[in-house]
This record gives sequence, C-alpha cells and structure tokens, in this order.
Amino acid sequence: MKLYTLAALLVLSQWLFAQKTVHVYVALCDNEYQGIVPVPNVIGNGDDPRNNLYWGCGYGVKTFFKRHASWELLETRPVDKDSVILERCIFKHKTDNVYLVADAYRGREIKQAINDLMHAGAGYKRDTVRVGNKCLEIGSGASLLAYIGHDGLMEFDLDNIPKSKDNIEREAIILACISKEYFSKYVLAAKMYPLVWTTGLMAPEAYTLSFALDAWIKGESREVLRNEAANGYNTYQKCGINGAKRLLVGGF
Repeated sequence: MKLYTLAALLVLSQWLFAQKTVHVYVALCDNEYQGIVPVPNVIGNGDDPRNNLYWGCGYGVKTFFKRHASWELLETRPVDKDSVILERCIFKHKTDNVYLVADAYRGREIKQAINDLMHAGAGYKRDTVRVGNKCLEIGSGASLLAYIGHDGLMEFDLDNIPKSKDNIEREAIILACISKEYFSKYVLAAKMYPLVWTTGLMAPEAYTLSFALDAWIKGESREVLRNEAANGYNTYQKCGINGAKRLLVGGF
C-alpha cells in the first residue's frame, strides 16, 4: 500500500513539474462573417485583434492573461497581414512550468480555426514553437487543447471528420455555445476527451479557461476542473453556480 502510494505520488510529481503547453485556438468575433447576434462594430471586427471581443477586450484571451497575476506574457508575434492567424501570444505561468500559446484566427477563418483544432486533436498537426531557449510543442503535441469563439458548426460542417491518427486521447476545453451538441461527432472521431464544453448559450471569454487551467495545473480531477470552470463563469456572469454547472459539463 505504501509502495503504491509512493509510486502514485512520483507519477503525480513528474506530471506537475514536467514542461506542459496549452494551445488555444481563438476565432475572433466577427459581425460580418459569423452568425452571431451583432456586437458593437469596434469589438466585432474579425480583422482587428487589438480591439476584438475575444482577444483584445478586457475578457479577451490576450488582455485577460496579460493582466493575470499568475501569467507572464513572453512574446506577441504578429503574423503576415494576409495570414489566417493574425497574432500569436506566448505566456508562461509564473510558478509552474506551463506555457500557453494562443492564436488569434481572423474572424472569417473560423472554419479553419475549428478544423485546425480538430486535426490537432486527432493527431495530424504536431508542431513546435521556440521562445527563448525553450521549444514548445503545440497542436497535436500540446498537453491541452482549447477553443474559444463562436460555435461556427451551427452554420457549417467541416469538409471531413478527422479520425484519430495515433489513438491518443487528447484533452480539450471547448468554450462556444452548445459545443457539446455541435462538436460531439468530431470530438468522438478524433478520440479527444472534452474536459469542459457547453450545453447552452454562453459568453466564451477567457476567465472560464483561466479557472479551468488553475485546476488543471494543480493536477486536480476532471470533476474538480469542471466545477472550477463553472465557478469562474459564475464569478463573472453572476448566473448562479447551479446554472453554471449545468452549462459547463465534461465527458460524453
């Protein structure tokens, strides 16, 4: 029993201290190219990451994590103006060996953002990015995948359903409206495990991801992680914790 406990603690400690990367795919909010309830034009321009609702605004991924006490922004990398991805941010957790790589996809390229997420989850998009003297695995090599944005699958299907290439169960957080219903067939085919996804309409902003990551970094159980995501959503949306737990669920 003692040996088993020591072995379990060793495995947990190795997981906690190993370098890990979270790769976040963000589809910028876009009044023109997405089937959303229109937001003010200044935050709904999918070609303007600086002011975008899901990137540059206070609860957008870039700004929220940049201001977060537990994260440090290492680099912001603008991409070519004609690229599908307009900007990439690389963050480092201040006390743990965890990096967060977030990509801001042009709003009109939401289908590509979701397609890239699913192919990464299925094992087809293993890549790396260097920051300083560190080489970070992203895409299929990331420790955790996440999506933030509009649920574009309400309006379109992907051109194909990527099936798992390597039979690895990759964990994912999918913050978009009714994502459990619309993403299920792709997640199942890719053999991904949804740590958090949604049963109804939601505001896909960065605080929910942040609370979930706090639990994930600590090595908490999947149930605790989901509860923390719900706690984060309720903290900012004031929707009631029971409602938040019904909205943010995990697994199948």
